[in-house]
Amino acid sequence: MARKLFGTDGVRGRANFEPMTAETALRLGMAAGARFVRGEHRHLVLIGKDTRLSGYMIEQALTAGFLSIGMDVLLVGPLPTPAVGHLTRSMRADLGVVISASHNPFHDNGVKFFGPDGFKLSDEIESEIEAIMESDPATRRAPSERIGRARRIEDAGGRYIEAVKSTVPRGMELDGLKIVVDCAHGAAYRVAPRVLMELGATVIPLGVAPNGVNINDGCGSTHPQAVIDAVVREGAHLGVALDGDADRLVLVDERGALVDGDQIMATIAATWHEEGRLTGGGIVGTVMSNLGLERFLAGRGLKLERTAVGDRYVLERMRVAGYNFGGEQSGHLIMTDIMTTGDGLVAALQVLAAVMRAGKPVSEVCRRFDPVPQLLRNVRLPPDVSARRVLDLSHVVRAILEADAALGEGGRVLVRPSGTEPLIRVMAEGDDAARVERTVAGLCDTIAAAAPVAAE
Repeated sequence: MARKLFGTDGVRGRANFEPMTAETALRLGMAAGARFVRGEHRHLVLIGKDTRLSGYMIEQALTAGFLSIGMDVLLVGPLPTPAVGHLTRSMRADLGVVISASHNPFHDNGVKFFGPDGFKLSDEIESEIEAIMESDPATRRAPSERIGRARRIEDAGGRYIEAVKSTVPRGMELDGLKIVVDCAHGAAYRVAPRVLMELGATVIPLGVAPNGVNINDGCGSTHPQAVIDAVVREGAHLGVALDGDADRLVLVDERGALVDGDQIMATIAATWHEEGRLTGGGIVGTVMSNLGLERFLAGRGLKLERTAVGDRYVLERMRVAGYNFGGEQSGHLIMTDIMTTGDGLVAALQVLAAVMRAGKPVSEVCRRFDPVPQLLRNVRLPPDVSARRVLDLSHVVRAILEADAALGEGGRVLVRPSGTEPLIRVMAEGDDAARVERTVAGLCDTIAAAAPVAAE
């Protein structure tokens, strides 16, 4: 069954507009709870969130929905997405919920679910939840004596901090290292600086004063200039930039150069391969990963298996094919031996372990390959225009095929709708940078001109 409500990463939209309303969140909580109620034991759902103003509204509505069908609720407050996945499993909850729109601006919000194993739900289960939402809610309500209870737990952050610290090699300390960490005024604003400080680093925190509307606003992994400036100004050894829910990471080396997800994947994959820790004979990436990463891995006898964009698709392939590491160029890094979903803080520590092991600066350790020239641009669509309709227009299809052919065997074109915003993303890469630039510009012009046609 095709999903109408769920996208590539849960349910997402503008806060207080459908589907991100209190009414829909209430129904979503009832339906998701009903899907995971089984047996006669007291059922438990754990709910975390980031720092968006609308998080209070969505949290309360979801809580009411879960309580009404007889589930008890643990509220953990602002915590990274990976923390919720970890705690769902370690606290033996039947379901975990994160209220976050990740790297999006504050006016957006979203809801994503984790099963009792700590992993995100499959497309099939999300479809089942949608089907339950269409049924009569009266059939799902618990009898009066079985209504659930809700309570807040205060030690959730501490549990996660200890779990993250346990992922570093025994005896590794960060004494003498100066690290800038930008928490994007988001979910990691308390826990990320504490982890690094407790491991011995001198920490310069940025983005740790959330006010409900400043999450991801000119800061974090999607706006890393603040970290770059701070690293250079403070003479830091490393900059760490997380996004609003801390499942995404980019780094900045001691010279102020950005280290993206592809370079981080190359660094961790090579280190784990040398240590005999890498399984599956390679890693899983997406269609967005740079060709340079694929060539780097091939030179070491490793493969890069590509999936559609979205960390859930990376994770699904990892679990099916036996890989223990994968990720996205944008900075989602998944290490299933450690956490059940992407964790920016854990990934940063794995890079730091490689740096400490090598005894070299970050600029040397994390510059593993020369990227093939790659350019990504977004074409924003009017609200009433379907990205799919635009991309199905015959002259747009023809333009994409011709552009891909023109780049030859050493290049490629990727055009896709965003899974979270009204955008069409246009990417091209190839050894000829000028040709890549012309290719992307031409396709963006074609798509922009086609949007009004698709609306008719």
